[in-house]
Amino acid sequence: MYNSLTEKDIQALKNIAGDANVLTGDEINPDFSHDELGGVSKMPDALVSVRTTEEISAIMKLAWERCIPVTVRGSGTGLVGSAVPVCGGILLETTKMNKILELDRDNLTVTVEPGVLLMELAAFAEENDFLYPPDPGEKSATIGGNISTNAGGMRAVKYGVTRDYVRALTVVMPNGEILKLGGKVAKNSSGYSLKDLVIGSEGTLCIITEAVLKLLPLPKVSVSLLVPFPDMKSAIEAVPRIFGSKITPTAIEYMSRDTILFAEDYLGKKFPDTKNDAYILLTFDGNTEYQVEEDMKAVADLCLSIGAIDAYIVDTEERKKSVWSARGAFLEAIKASTTEMDECDVVVPVNRVDEFIKFTHSLAKEMNVRIPSFGHAGDGNLHVYICRDTLSDADWENTLTICFDRMYKKADEFGGLVSGEHGIGFAKKEYLKKQYGDTPIRLMQGIKKVFDEKNILNPGKICF
Repeated sequence: MYNSLTEKDIQALKNIAGDANVLTGDEINPDFSHDELGGVSKMPDALVSVRTTEEISAIMKLAWERCIPVTVRGSGTGLVGSAVPVCGGILLETTKMNKILELDRDNLTVTVEPGVLLMELAAFAEENDFLYPPDPGEKSATIGGNISTNAGGMRAVKYGVTRDYVRALTVVMPNGEILKLGGKVAKNSSGYSLKDLVIGSEGTLCIITEAVLKLLPLPKVSVSLLVPFPDMKSAIEAVPRIFGSKITPTAIEYMSRDTILFAEDYLGKKFPDTKNDAYILLTFDGNTEYQVEEDMKAVADLCLSIGAIDAYIVDTEERKKSVWSARGAFLEAIKASTTEMDECDVVVPVNRVDEFIKFTHSLAKEMNVRIPSFGHAGDGNLHVYICRDTLSDADWENTLTICFDRMYKKADEFGGLVSGEHGIGFAKKEYLKKQYGDTPIRLMQGIKKVFDEKNILNPGKICF
C-alpha cells in the first residue's frame, strides 16, 4: 500500500528541512520509536525536525505524491501510541516550532506554534496576568499534542477542556494544502466546524502548525483544600454533594494513600498527611479573598459533616508546591514502582466513580495484580494502572487482556467512555470499536477518508 523511502526521497527531505534536521537508520534515537508508556513501538524510516508551516507543506506534498506514511510527534508524552509511526515512513517532530507568536490583549487570545510546551504557555499567560485554563498533568506536553487529544486536566471541572479554548487553527492537509480554520471570534455557526473535527483527531486528519487560543483574566486568589476521608467511598460520595451546594471548585482530585506513598518515595518529599486511606484535593479561585474563603469554608464544613476526618487549608506557596507536586508525579511514581504498566483512561458519570474504583479493587484481588488509580473526581475521568511487577510475558499479556476487557465493559455499563483525555491512538482502538459499534466507526472512517483519501497521515490509529 505504501511506498518505501528512497535515497531520492531522503535528499528531497534534506532539501526542504536541511541536512541536520533529517535523520535515518541508526542516526535516529530509539526513544522516537515509542511514547511515554512504551507499549507500542516502531522505528520511523526518517525523522524530520520541522520549523515552519511551509516546510511541513512541502514534506506533505512529497509524501502525498509518493504515498509515504507520515506521523507527527511533539514531546512524545502520550500514553496510547498516537505518535508512534506504526507503518514506518516519516516521523515529523514539531518541538522546534516552539514560538509564542502573539498576545492579543484586546481579543484575549494568544497565538502559538504547536511545539510550545504547556508549562511555557501557562507561565507566559500568568506573567501577563492571564490564565490558560486547560491543565493536564503532563506539563511538558506540547500544545499541539494537547489539541490533538483534546486534553482536559484538573481544572476541567470549572473551566472545561482544550476544545473550549481553541479559537482558530492553521493546518496542513495530507496533500500539503495549508488551511486556516476558525478565527478570533467568540461565536461561529458558519457551517460544519472543521476546527472542532481536528481537535481530538490525534494527527489523523491534518497537521496543526499554529493555534489561536482563548485566555481568561488571571484570578487574583487561589487556595487548595486537602480533605482526608476514612475510605474511598465516602471521599467520592462527597463530590456530588459539593456540586449540590452550588459551589464549583476549580479542581477536585481523588487520591489513595498507596498512590501518595508512591509519590513520596519517587520525589523524596513528604506529603502533608498520609495517615488516611482516601483524600480529595480541591482548589478554589476567584478575584476576592472573601469569595474564595467563603466557598472553601462552606465545602470544608460540608465534607466534615458527611464524614471527612479533617480539612487542611493549603494556602502557602510551600504547601501548594508540596501537595500539587505530589499530585503531578503520580504517573511517574506508579511507573517507577513496577517493571511495566499499562493504563485504562476511562470516564464515567461522577456518581459512578466510587463503584468503578471499588470494581478495580475487586478485580485486582481476583487477578492477583496491583491496580492503583487516581483521577479527576469532579468530572469522572479515572486513570487506572495495571502493574506488571513480576508477571511472566504470557501472564502479563493475559492479565492485560482480561483486565482491560472487564474495565472497559464496566465503564460502558455505567454509561462511560473508553477515554477521558489521553485519546485512542493505536493501543485502545479495538476497545473504541467494541463500544461504539459499526455506524459511528463507519462515520469516523468516512471523515478520515474525506480529509486523507490515501490514508498516509498517522495511519493505523483510532478507527483503522
